[in-house]
Amino acid sequence: MKKNLSLSVILFAAAISNAFSQGDLLVSPVRIVFEGSKQKEEISLVNIGNDTVVYNVSFLQYNMTEDGIFQMISNQTEDQMFADKYLRVFPRQIKLAPRESQVVRIQLRRSSDMVAGEYRSHLYFRAEKESKPLGAEVAKDQKLMSVQITPVFGISIPVIIRNGDVKVTSEINNLKLETSQGQAKTLNLSINRTGNMSVYGDIVVDYIPFKGKPVEVGSMRGVAIYTSVNKRNFSLKLDENNVKLSGGRLRVRFTSPKDVPYQSFAEKDLSLN
Repeated sequence: MKKNLSLSVILFAAAISNAFSQGDLLVSPVRIVFEGSKQKEEISLVNIGNDTVVYNVSFLQYNMTEDGIFQMISNQTEDQMFADKYLRVFPRQIKLAPRESQVVRIQLRRSSDMVAGEYRSHLYFRAEKESKPLGAEVAKDQKLMSVQITPVFGISIPVIIRNGDVKVTSEINNLKLETSQGQAKTLNLSINRTGNMSVYGDIVVDYIPFKGKPVEVGSMRGVAIYTSVNKRNFSLKLDENNVKLSGGRLRVRFTSPKDVPYQSFAEKDLSLN
């Protein structure tokens, strides 16, 4: 007897660039925010593989933990409101031949019952793989069972609606430098978030010696802290190829992403011995 099992793999698009690919699908942009008078957005999908693939489009709901892990949820909570019921997406199913592209349109329909704050859902693009019906192939020995696992890949991108009076502040805390057995240094830190909206940006670590110019020794791009948490924990491996971290201090900055005008969200120094 032969069984076919589907293994779903969901990848969360991290905005280290304006496009994200997984399997044979390229998605751009990788994050959508409706704020102000914005009502429409377009997402470009490209099949970069060699086979024709069907993609179904739906919404998923997630909580973020303090360690940045996403957990699927179904019930709306006070600190997280879902965006999907205010959004219209079309088409909901897409068939792409190799190297073919398609635009998915998202339209915001605001409602008078929306309270001030941030609404978020994840738009999910799921690849549908063709498979033979169970029992179509029979093993020669009926007492044996073979199992075929077929990965089903999907990409999930956040869609955020900001309504009314929204604000957020950030603070860097718990800076701690650790050295592993291989002498590589890791900087641990947390970023606290206060307010009724999420914050999104880059973490950059500069080494500032007693004499000389600052040198960037670490970074983490596309960091989000959603409204389901008030704090996120991070660990960054520092690059000591061009500098020796001795004396001076480390300056940690949480800033706006590189592709938008610069804004500093939070900053903190750690003195080195």
